[in-house]
Amino acid sequence: MSKDTDNLPTPLRWLTGIAALTSAFLAMDSLRLFSENPLLDFAITLQNHYYYALIGVLLPLCFLLNPSFSNNKTYWFDGFLGCLALIVCAFFFANAETMLDYGWEFSAPDSAVWMSYVLWALIMEGVRRTGGWILFVLVLVFSLYPIFAESLPGPISGMASTPADTAAYHVMSIESILGLPFRAFAQLVIGFLIFGIALQKTGGGRFFINLAFAAFGHVRGGSAKVAIVSSGLMGSMSGSVITNVLTTGQMTIPAMEKNGMEKEYAAGVESCASTGGVLLPPIMGSTAFVMATFLNVAYTTVALAAAIPAFLYFFGLFMQIDAYAARKGLVGTPKEELPSLSETMKQGWYYIAAFLVLIFLLVYLQREAVAPFIATGLLLLLNQLSPEYRWNLNQAGDFLVATGKLLMELLTIMAGVGLIVGALSITGLSGTLVNDLLYLAGDSPLVLLLMGAFCSFILGIGMTVTAAYVFLAIVLAPALIQGGLEPMSVHLFILYWGMLSFITPPVALGAFAAASIAGSSALATGFKAMRLGSVIYFIPFFFVLEPALILSGTWWETIFAAAKVGVGIILIAGSLQSYLFGIGHVDKEGVQGIVGRILMGIGGGVIALPASGMLGINLGPLALLLLGVVVSVLGVFISFNTAKSDAAPFSAAD
Repeated sequence: MSKDTDNLPTPLRWLTGIAALTSAFLAMDSLRLFSENPLLDFAITLQNHYYYALIGVLLPLCFLLNPSFSNNKTYWFDGFLGCLALIVCAFFFANAETMLDYGWEFSAPDSAVWMSYVLWALIMEGVRRTGGWILFVLVLVFSLYPIFAESLPGPISGMASTPADTAAYHVMSIESILGLPFRAFAQLVIGFLIFGIALQKTGGGRFFINLAFAAFGHVRGGSAKVAIVSSGLMGSMSGSVITNVLTTGQMTIPAMEKNGMEKEYAAGVESCASTGGVLLPPIMGSTAFVMATFLNVAYTTVALAAAIPAFLYFFGLFMQIDAYAARKGLVGTPKEELPSLSETMKQGWYYIAAFLVLIFLLVYLQREAVAPFIATGLLLLLNQLSPEYRWNLNQAGDFLVATGKLLMELLTIMAGVGLIVGALSITGLSGTLVNDLLYLAGDSPLVLLLMGAFCSFILGIGMTVTAAYVFLAIVLAPALIQGGLEPMSVHLFILYWGMLSFITPPVALGAFAAASIAGSSALATGFKAMRLGSVIYFIPFFFVLEPALILSGTWWETIFAAAKVGVGIILIAGSLQSYLFGIGHVDKEGVQGIVGRILMGIGGGVIALPASGMLGINLGPLALLLLGVVVSVLGVFISFNTAKSDAAPFSAAD
């Protein structure tokens, strides 16, 4: 990954800042944000011009910000690679029209083929430096696959291509490097990434934490509930679990420990909240925009579909934390020690204003591409009018450097993942894989879902969220959809299961990052996070089997399905924490208590479970609901501890 940009040499900071400004200008100009006709229409007459220009601006940063070795002796080599990337992209920029007119992706002159080899190699090296070795090996194998496709065994064989044809197709077609993932980045994602960075650099993280403390800090388990709200909101904007943990976690984890929570528990809460942030509208990191492009729907459609599942996940966290705090007898922070809600709103009202403008443009005006640029401009303007928080030149420079770094990283990864798309396209393997997966699953949607969950989890271990999602959207999603599942629910399903590796041992990178802040055991924190976030393992199956949860049904069906899952979550959280909201302690000791809590959890699961024919369940929705209620009530009756009867909900500090 990239080294810390705070310690960059001044010339490199300037170069990164200029690249960020140039990229933002190119993106806004291509969207006609400045005028009805692009200002650069004399030079950029095709979208491919814009794409190659964007690569030429950002790819050289990959080599300069991620040097080959830790010492400075190799800067000349990294500078050479950066210059080479700029020259090669300039070649393709200059020949973009000729390339299109004469179909160079299928029949290119030798000079273009050799340039294609160079850009292919440079992007592979960029993937290695920004995405790590696992992603590099995966992309390398797939990008070379067309050359050897004919020689491989039947299930994975495909149409072979020569090395020259493969290189030309990868670089000059719109199905590979310039494929769907890259186009989603260039046309939609850039503005939202800039908005997220602007929000962080203007103090949005501090504002959301203060706002959450003012609203929830005084209730029992308040500091943990603050972590849920603040980390969820920041994670939605940053799109990076690790980054979110390392920023908001510096404030939330010590606050939770101060309120009496164990180190592992505090770190587990932060890692679960940060993981859920990437699933939370309105921004959802960058993956939602790629998903919208895959599904050929408006981004707002994806955000609305993701809203109820994300709410249910955070509701599950909230209920577990409340039950834990009630069982432990933890109270909130006294109000006099908390920031004032009115004062917090007075100091940071313009963050809310920028958000409202963003949502208005997204939902009401349907201006998805330009909305984040306008919201960012408003946010920066209002920030500069604030005497307390306005930037100086150094802070403005930090914003540009952070923007250039993030844009470079995502561009490199999207171009690399595009190579996988291109390989599957040129060989026809994607269609073969769909048929093979359906054959292996025996046409059973449930088996396909379990296979999909496993594949998503494994890929999520070694790849970024967006890269894992794109790969699975190409290879796995078509099989699930062909198996009879709803497309939107399938794409959300693989996104959710790709996220699970951040809180699931033995990897659990989000939990391990939080453990480093808390000073707790990494493995113990991972298991604590896994238990806290247990609801997220089931929610994807619920909305795949019950599309009403993603608004693919009537309002009544959606309300009924969400209410059922909500009740089920309360019961499951109560069984895991031995305290049921509104009832009290269900922590009776011995076998009786254990059996009661197990029954309560099973009952909650049955209540939440959709009555789907895919599961082979012959009971109707009401019969299933009644069965779940009976089982859970029996469990509560068996495990209820009459000696502890305090069931006051959300008790606050005095």
